[in-house]
Amino acid sequence: MHAQRYRKELVGFDETARDRLLQHSFPGNVRELDHVIERAILMARGSHLKAADLGLTSGGGESKSLEEMSLEEVEAFLIKKALARNNGNARKAAEALGLSRSAFYRRLQQYGL
Repeated sequence: MHAQRYRKELVGFDETARDRLLQHSFPGNVRELDHVIERAILMARGSHLKAADLGLTSGGGESKSLEEMSLEEVEAFLIKKALARNNGNARKAAEALGLSRSAFYRRLQQYGL
């Protein structure tokens, strides 16, 4: 569902990503899992979802885990990653995130990016 929405052709999860999903407790239940999968699909580069795409920490890391972030923090993080993956090209980053350029630029301004 998310892969079609974001026009990504994915085969599945790599082994590390599967292990990370199985180890995570998902206190937010199905909704949290859905958000993690959607985020991973947005971040994916290639045909397999990787553990880094999931945004789940492996315990005690310095970065916040997805469930500890606000919606705004997650959105700003995804925008930064999309820009980085597209070498600062806003048009390509907006396209990768499924946003119009105007919506993308509004978010850049909103988050001070």
